[in-house]
Amino acid sequence: MRANKAMEKQQNSLPLHVSHVKKSSLIINRSLVLLHFTSLAFLVYYRVSYFFQVSNARAAPLLPWLLVFAAELLLSFQWLLGIAYRWRPISRTVFPERLPEADQLPGIDVFICTADPTKEPTVEVMNTVLSAMALDYPPEKLHVYLSDDGGASITLLGMREAWKFARSWLPFCKRFGIKTICPEAYFSDPENGDGDSGNAEFIVEREKIKEKYTEFKERVTRAIEKWGLENEGISRSRDHPSVVEVIGENDNEAANEEQQMNNKMPLLVYVAREKRPSHPHNFKAGALNVLLRVSGVMSNSPYILMLDCDMYCNDPTSARQAMCFHIDPKISSSLAFVQFPQKFHNISQDDIYDSQLRYIFWSLWYGMDGLKGPIVSGTNFYMKREALYSVSMQEGIDLTELKNSFGPSNEFLKSLRRNSKPSRYDNDSSSTLLQESKFLASCAYENYFTGFKQLHCKGWRSVYLNPERPQFLGTSTTNLNDSLVQGTRWSSGLVQVAISKYCPLIYGPPRMSLLESMAYADLGMFPLLNCLPLWCFATVPQLCLLHGIPLYPEVSSSSFPIFVFVFLSALSKHLYEVLSTSGSIKIWRNEQRIWMIRAVTCQLYGSLNAIMHKLGLAEASFSATNKVADDEQVKLYGMGKFDFRTSKMFLAPLVTIILLNIAAFVCGAIRSTIIKGDWDKMFVQISLPFYILVMNYAIIEGMIVRKDNGRIPPSVTLSSALLSGIFLPLVSIILRH
Repeated sequence: MRANKAMEKQQNSLPLHVSHVKKSSLIINRSLVLLHFTSLAFLVYYRVSYFFQVSNARAAPLLPWLLVFAAELLLSFQWLLGIAYRWRPISRTVFPERLPEADQLPGIDVFICTADPTKEPTVEVMNTVLSAMALDYPPEKLHVYLSDDGGASITLLGMREAWKFARSWLPFCKRFGIKTICPEAYFSDPENGDGDSGNAEFIVEREKIKEKYTEFKERVTRAIEKWGLENEGISRSRDHPSVVEVIGENDNEAANEEQQMNNKMPLLVYVAREKRPSHPHNFKAGALNVLLRVSGVMSNSPYILMLDCDMYCNDPTSARQAMCFHIDPKISSSLAFVQFPQKFHNISQDDIYDSQLRYIFWSLWYGMDGLKGPIVSGTNFYMKREALYSVSMQEGIDLTELKNSFGPSNEFLKSLRRNSKPSRYDNDSSSTLLQESKFLASCAYENYFTGFKQLHCKGWRSVYLNPERPQFLGTSTTNLNDSLVQGTRWSSGLVQVAISKYCPLIYGPPRMSLLESMAYADLGMFPLLNCLPLWCFATVPQLCLLHGIPLYPEVSSSSFPIFVFVFLSALSKHLYEVLSTSGSIKIWRNEQRIWMIRAVTCQLYGSLNAIMHKLGLAEASFSATNKVADDEQVKLYGMGKFDFRTSKMFLAPLVTIILLNIAAFVCGAIRSTIIKGDWDKMFVQISLPFYILVMNYAIIEGMIVRKDNGRIPPSVTLSSALLSGIFLPLVSIILRH
C-alpha cells in the first residue's frame, strides 16, 4: 500500500512537459545575423555615400537610385524584424500518460465553422465533426458545436446523419484503439495499420462500420441531389433567423442504447446565427463569438478547441497533449492557448504553391515559442475560455458595466463567474437554454464583441507543440487562383492590423518585450515590406539596364563583393532553413518563386485593400476558400505544373514583369557585351533579370510552351505586351530625369 502511494506521489511529481532549446539552430542563426548585419551596414554606407558625390560625377539619376535604395532599406528592415524568430527557437515534448484520471480532466468545447456547402462539401465537414467527437477524452466532458454561417438545410441534415453514424463509429474507435478517427481518411487507406488486422472479430466489425459509412454518405449525397445546393441561394445565407439544435436530443433509441451499453456520446450542437442584410456580421470572428456565447450557457467548458471545417482530427490524443500544458500549475494561470501546426493530406511532393506553409509552422512558430509563444493561427488550438473575455465576472463588479460589455443575458453573465462550474446540457433545462441560445445567436447581440485580439499584450502566453504524428490534417489550396485569393485575404487582414492603432511597433513595446513586438510587426507588415521592394527590383533596374544606367558597383569595385555577399547570404539562410526542416533544393526553389509571385500580386492587392479600407474607400470582404477539388487542377498540381486559370488581375502583373525582364536581359546583355562593352558596370543588372527568369521559368512556360487548359491565355500575354509598350517608355523617361 505504501509502495503504491509512493509510486503515485512520484508520478505526480514528474513534469507533464519539457522544452528544448535548439542550440545548434541558435548558434547558426546568431552567426548568420552577425554576418548579414555587417554586410548590410556596408551596403547602406555605399548607398549613402552617393549623396555626397558631386552631381556631375554621379553615374545614375537620383530617382532610380532612391527607389532601389528604398527597396533595399525595406527588405533590410524586414530582415531586422525577422531576427526575433531566430533568437531562441525551442521545441516541446509532452507526457500525456502522466495526466490525472479522466474524472479530474477539465471539459472541452469544440468549435467548428462552415460558411458555404458549395465550397465546403457537407460530407467533408461532417468528417471533421465525427473526428472531433471521437477524440480520446471523456465523452461527458466533450461538446462539439458547428457554426453554419450559410444557414443551409443540407448542413443541418448532415449533422443529424453524422450523429446516427457516430453511434457506431465512436464505440468502434474506442474498442479497437483506432488512431485515424476521421472515417473518410480511415476507410480511404486500407493499409493504415489501425486495429488488429489478425482479429477476425475486428475484420467483421470493420466491414459493418464501412457499410454504415457508405450508407451515411449516400444519404447526404441523395439529399444534395434532391434539394440542390442552389435552391436556398445566396439570399438565404444572408437573411435567416437564428437556429440552435441539440442533435439527437429526442432520439430515445440512442438514449436507451447509451444506458444499456454505457456508450456515452459527446454533446453535438448545430448553430446558425441570425443573418440580416442590415447588420454587419464580422465573418468568421462573428461566428466564433456566437459559439462562445451559446456554448457558455450550454456547457461552459473552461477550454475550447477551434477547428476549420476541413481540418479533421488525425490523432485522438491531441486534447490530452494540450492538457499537459493547460493543467500544469506552473504555467496554467498565464497560458492562453496551445497551438498545433496546420498540416495537409493533399500536399504534393513538389508543393509548387507552398501550400504547407513550411516557413510558418517549421520555422517561425518555434522561434515565437522561445519568446512568449505563437499567435493564434486560425485553427488547431486549445484555448482557455477565460482568455477570450476582456473582463472576468467577480464579486463586486458592477452589473451594468458587465451588461455593456457582454449584453443583457443573465444566463450568459452567470457563466462568466470564475467559480461557475461547467454544466452538462440536460432535458430538465433544455427548453430554457435553447431559447436563451437562440437569443445569444441573434443580431441583437452582434454589438457585444469578445475575441482573440492582443492576447499577449494582456499578459497571456502561448505554447507551440508539433508532435511527430500530425494531430490535425486539412485540405489546402492546390491551384494558383485559390492560393492567390487566400493570400489576398490574409494580406489584407494583416496589413489592417499593421496600420491600425494596434500596430505592433507602437502598441506592443509598452506591453511586451522588444523581440515579441518585432515578431508581431514582421507578421503584420510583411505583405507591404514584400510587395513594394519586389515590384521595384522587378522593374527599376531592368528599365535602367535598357538605357545603360548603372545602379550597382562595377565588378572590379571594392564594393561589388558587398552586394554579392548580401544576395548569397539571404539565399543561403533560406536554403539552410529549408534543408534543416527536411526540405529539398526543389522546395527551396519553389518557395523562392511563389514568394515573388505572391509579392507582386496578392500581397499588393491585399495591402491596397487594407489601405483603402482604412481611408473609408472600400469595405472589407471575405470569400471562403474553395475546398471542392477539380480533377484537372489536381492532375496539374500532382505533375508540378502551375494552373494559370485565374483572374487577369493576377496574371497581368506576372506577364508584364516577365516580358520586361526578358527584354531587359536580352537587350541589356547584347548592348553591354557587344555594342557598348560595359558589362563590368552592368553585370549585376544583367544577372538580376536572369535570376528572375530562371526562378520563374514556369510562367514563361505557361506563356509560350504549354498548350493545355492551364496555360496563360495568349490574349493576356498580348494585352500585357501592348500596355507595356505604351507605359514603360513613359516610366523610363521619368526615371532618366
